[in-house]
Amino acid sequence: GGGIVRALPLLGREPFFVLNSDSFWRDGREPALRRLTDAWDGARMDCLILLCRVENTVGYEGRGDFHLGKDGRLTRRRGEDTGALAYIGGYLVHPRLFSGAPPGKFSMNVLWDQAIGDGRLYGLEHDGLWLHVGTPEAIAVAEARL
Repeated sequence: GGGIVRALPLLGREPFFVLNSDSFWRDGREPALRRLTDAWDGARMDCLILLCRVENTVGYEGRGDFHLGKDGRLTRRRGEDTGALAYIGGYLVHPRLFSGAPPGKFSMNVLWDQAIGDGRLYGLEHDGLWLHVGTPEAIAVAEARL
């Protein structure tokens, strides 16, 4: 989050994409970034996160991060609950989400939790495959799957 705050003066006042460098995906029927753009509603959303079913991931060992409501709003996975979707390293965000952000380095989870509380964090389920390549070993696993 802190790096994005530092870049805000260069990014302008319109929503922008953030993509993690340790993951990538294969698109489903339509390109994921187009789907995020088409689903964006700035009147309701501060951030729209791309998510994936755990069974459609490679190199991810978690149990998911968020539950996606019927209205598209996100809530956190809690404890042992099931059916959560994994955050897959891409989102569309409005700069207003960063107003009041903490100084220095911080996790985007701080702002996402704030947006959940405000009812302004939304998600979109990815319809393709997501590959996490955060370690050298994970690269070989991803290559084998592709």
